[in-house]
Amino acid sequence: MTAADLAKAAGLFLFAALLQVTLVTSVNVASGHPDLVLVLLVSIALLRGPILGAVSGFWAGLVLDVAALQTLGLSSLLLTFIGYWAGRFGEATSRRSPHPPLVAVALATVVVIVGAAVLHFMLGDTVPLSHVLGPVLLPSLALNSLLAYPLYRLSGRLFQAPVPERREAVLLV
Repeated sequence: MTAADLAKAAGLFLFAALLQVTLVTSVNVASGHPDLVLVLLVSIALLRGPILGAVSGFWAGLVLDVAALQTLGLSSLLLTFIGYWAGRFGEATSRRSPHPPLVAVALATVVVIVGAAVLHFMLGDTVPLSHVLGPVLLPSLALNSLLAYPLYRLSGRLFQAPVPERREAVLLV
């Protein structure tokens, strides 16, 4: 993780969170909403690893909570976990396979929606589980899956995966 990556991620997530709060939340398809910040976080964490993923998740969650006037720290907790997990998942999978972004976004969507419902329940809010698992989860999962590949390609251009250093073998005789 370099300072340039951190600065790019901070600016990108500030822009994405403001876009999420102002425009994307008005997109409502069968009670589901696309989560631009989540898909972008998973994409960057897959490319750059768990540390940048966790730091970016915390920052993006904090900006989302402040911009949407929600419970401070709730999104940060969930997105920090997702950023770290996606970074570890990216380290464990092949960079040549086209499927890790789709799998990671799908799993992250389920974890964030169910995790947010559980955390709201723990805070004393009433959350009907039948509403969360049925009409909200499936459309959100479909919308986030549609965003997975385009945002992964965009993230790949902005945050190029580090090329491993190549060492030449020297034969000592």
